[in-house]
Amino acid sequence: MAYEKRDLTGTLFKNDKREKDSHPHATGSCVIDGVEYWVSAWTKDGQKGKFQSLAFKRKEERREEIKNGYADDDQGQQPADFDQIPF
Repeated sequence: MAYEKRDLTGTLFKNDKREKDSHPHATGSCVIDGVEYWVSAWTKDGQKGKFQSLAFKRKEERREEIKNGYADDDQGQQPADFDQIPF
């Protein structure tokens, strides 16, 4: 039986290519409202212990970046305003 992507589900895999602290610990993909996203996850230490911090990027945007030749410039980087999220 083939793997079927379902809405509001996804997968993460350990990032064996991680070279810098800014690179995610895990990467994968998910489907939200029928749209496919790349998922990056960082394991961080907080006041209440370890937690996972996630970032999502539409797969279509990534294809455009590859087509335009600048996809590797920001791979694995968190958005500049990432720490401003109020949770």
